[in-house]
Amino acid sequence: MNQRCDKRSSVARTSSAREPSSRTSVIPRLDIVDVVRGLAIAGVVLFHLVWDLAYLGVIPAGIATHPWWLLFGRSLAGTFMVLVGVSLVLASAGGFQRRAFMRRLAVLAAAALAITLVTRVVFPQTFVYFGILHAIALASVVGVLVLRLHVSLIAALGIAIYILGFSWTSSAFDPRWLAWTGFAASPPLSNDFVPVFPWLGLTLLGMAGTRLALARGWAYRVRPLEGRSARFLVWLGRHSLPIYLVHQPLLLGILTPLVELAR
Repeated sequence: MNQRCDKRSSVARTSSAREPSSRTSVIPRLDIVDVVRGLAIAGVVLFHLVWDLAYLGVIPAGIATHPWWLLFGRSLAGTFMVLVGVSLVLASAGGFQRRAFMRRLAVLAAAALAITLVTRVVFPQTFVYFGILHAIALASVVGVLVLRLHVSLIAALGIAIYILGFSWTSSAFDPRWLAWTGFAASPPLSNDFVPVFPWLGLTLLGMAGTRLALARGWAYRVRPLEGRSARFLVWLGRHSLPIYLVHQPLLLGILTPLVELAR
């Protein structure tokens, strides 16, 4: 197995002498990617647990809205957006799997729509009109469109999109049907808002970084992770979407009656 990996690494390095390319040999699913995704989804559960406790009056509301806590939440969103790019390049290393991509995209789009509809009923003033799932779905489509571009161009686009997202706004983009771009000066309130600018930039940077890792053979040297903790995080990472969809109803469903009983 190690000899095969070494040969693949050598071929990848040789064929990429002029330009890093995502057209490399098929590689096994990397545990480290799932571990990072697992840590991120665990962080999301923790973030929303604190939000729920503040919402129910168990802890001071200022904890959930503290700038450092909000920054933690933003870092989780950023991690997921980077992983979109990483996973897209890895999944396409042996050739783009159109059917698998379309199936995954359909699931993401349906989940994003469900989040919008449910939050529109439960939180009509702050419903999710463009949250993390919407951003991931759109970033996946854009990622496919730029997948075969030169790695330096993908990186440049990523940097430009990220910087532009913090550099320019206009009140003309304030309506919801435009605010999702990220250019709104005062976007409508939402319980989860991950606009295209700047967050798409992180996906493109994740793609560029992974293309470089493949071209240099680094990805082929990553060994499977051992140990219960690692395997548990891998499991979390591979089931992050269903965990994301059910964790809030479960948290509120458990916490609400407990808080009522304690009062």
